[in-house]
Amino acid sequence: MKTIVFAGPSVFGVDLGAFTNVEFRPPAASGDLLGAVRDGAKAIGLIDGLYGDCAAVWHKEILYALSNGVFVAGAASMGALRATECEAFGMIGLGEIFREYRDGIRSSDADVAVSHAPAELEYRPLTIALVDAEATIKAMEGVFDEDQRVRLSAAARRRHFSARTWRSIVADAGLDPNVAKVLAAAAISVKQADALYLLAALQCGEIVREQPRHWTYQTTLFFENMAARQRR
Repeated sequence: MKTIVFAGPSVFGVDLGAFTNVEFRPPAASGDLLGAVRDGAKAIGLIDGLYGDCAAVWHKEILYALSNGVFVAGAASMGALRATECEAFGMIGLGEIFREYRDGIRSSDADVAVSHAPAELEYRPLTIALVDAEATIKAMEGVFDEDQRVRLSAAARRRHFSARTWRSIVADAGLDPNVAKVLAAAAISVKQADALYLLAALQCGEIVREQPRHWTYQTTLFFENMAARQRR
């Protein structure tokens, strides 16, 4: 069974060689999931997606995949967002970040966003996602006092994702610059943990099953135009 996974910054530094049943593709943009279906994918994993300077993955192409019997799962980043939005239609969400969006603990797309390097540099993350910053700060209870942790968390939330680094967070919190080194050394990535959870599940096939569908897919002119562009 052909399994395609779209991933980039969330799996940077991970040895992907262990996932022999998975074909990896770059972070998904509009039309890429449709392309995966046309390429014969029977299971699709969405981890990372592009946005900003291009159209993001359309919900409609996820519904198209599901309507064609393709198993679609998401986690960690764009995958967690789309899984939250499309769960009612049969998309599967995995991991802590997905659960937080689904349960209303998080609502902003920006909580998982990062700036990253291009494909030539393997989509290396250049900034820190808020979900990872908050997890790291929370885990430092025995290192920093409550006031310091509150200041760090507030500084992390104030920063735009494109400028959120440990150095900028610490500076905004008014703490000693060396604190940035301590945080970087102890950094926790919930995004990577969720991504690995999804990859492991797809590798062993434990979650790949046909989802019951109680809705009828209806195409639109916009989708047909996008599909025509994708074919070209």
